[in-house]
Amino acid sequence: MSTAAPSRQDGSTIDDVCIVVPLYNEAPVIGGVIADLRQHFAHVVCVDDGSSDGSGAIAEKADARVLRHPVNLGQGAAIQTGISYGLGLPGIAYVVTFDADGQHRIEDVIGMLEMAREKDLAVVFGSRFLDNRTKSGWAKRIVLKTAVWVTNKTTGLRLSDAHNGLRVIRSDAAKKVNLTQDRMAHATEIVLQLSRTRLPWGEYPVEVLYTDYSRAKGQSLWNSINILVDLLIR
Repeated sequence: MSTAAPSRQDGSTIDDVCIVVPLYNEAPVIGGVIADLRQHFAHVVCVDDGSSDGSGAIAEKADARVLRHPVNLGQGAAIQTGISYGLGLPGIAYVVTFDADGQHRIEDVIGMLEMAREKDLAVVFGSRFLDNRTKSGWAKRIVLKTAVWVTNKTTGLRLSDAHNGLRVIRSDAAKKVNLTQDRMAHATEIVLQLSRTRLPWGEYPVEVLYTDYSRAKGQSLWNSINILVDLLIR
């Protein structure tokens, strides 16, 4: 199911991709994240998961389509809402999950989409462990590697980075996603569901930008430990 890239010779944005951004209290950065995405993509969907800081209004002003959960349901629920919405848009060939806190790079999304199109892949997972650009610290790296081991044992895939929120999912694979895990365990659940499709997949080296802001928002060692807790009790 090869999907050719749309023409951009006229400088227009890519219109067969829906970027899904789960959003919860990211007011300081979400406007810039959306503005950057909208330079490249026609369809950027933010799922405001019960934010209390006006994040949804900021995203809307930056020209995202904003869907709102009246209460905080968790990142898994927000991603599912965004995927379902994206698949309902006409002409969408791929859905991309993209974090709201500024950690992901648009250059990596473009590269992952090119890889998916050229190699006819249904899923491309971003991996921060395929090169040395991401500076995560040794303790966090150990915890995340442990999470990779648990996820691989559970799903049967052999990923190098199971809990990276940057993913390119072709529409036929995205239709098989039905997330029920709302907390961090959704990251393993989505890998499991995509593995069951038996569609071709690959990994792409990405750089995760750990900033003072993102660390303060919870991208710390403790957050990584919470991933393991969710995996064990889900």
